[in-house]
Amino acid sequence: MKHAEGNPDELKTKFWKALADSPFLFLQLDNDSSSAVPMSPQLDKDANSSIWFFTHTKSDFCKLGPVTATFAGKGHEMFARFNGNLIKETSQERFDQFWNNFVEAWYDGGKNDPDIFFMRMDLGDAEIWSGDLGLLNTAKMALGMSVHEEAEEKHVKSADL
Repeated sequence: MKHAEGNPDELKTKFWKALADSPFLFLQLDNDSSSAVPMSPQLDKDANSSIWFFTHTKSDFCKLGPVTATFAGKGHEMFARFNGNLIKETSQERFDQFWNNFVEAWYDGGKNDPDIFFMRMDLGDAEIWSGDLGLLNTAKMALGMSVHEEAEEKHVKSADL
C-alpha cells in the first residue's frame, strides 16, 4: 500500500472511504447502553465532521444528545469509535440528498411518512485501529497527533478527522 506521508487530506480520504464502504455502524446513546443498534450512516464527502441518520420517531435516538458510534471496515482493515452529539436535522436539502430506495423501504408512507426522524451526528473525538501500522504512523505525524504505546498495537487516537 502506498503511504501518503505529509498529506493529511489524503489520509482523511482513506479513512472516510473505509467508513463509506461499510453500510452499517453501531450507534449508542452515551447514557443508555441498551440503545446500541446497527444504523446506516448517510455520508457527505464534503462534510467530514458530521454523519446523518434516518430513524423512527419512537426510537430512543430521538432523545438526542451525546452518542458513540463504532464500526468495522470491510475485511477488518480498519476499526473506529466516534464520540459525537445527535441533533435533529431540519434541512430539507439534506433530507432530499440522502433519501434513497434503501431508506424508503423502512417507511410505509415514503418520503412523507410522519414517523421519520432525521438527525445529524456532529463528530467529536475518534479512535482508529488499523492493520496498516505504517499508514497509521504516517497519519499521526501528518495530523500532528501524539504517538502513544498503542501505536505499536496498530491503534491511533485523533480529534481531527
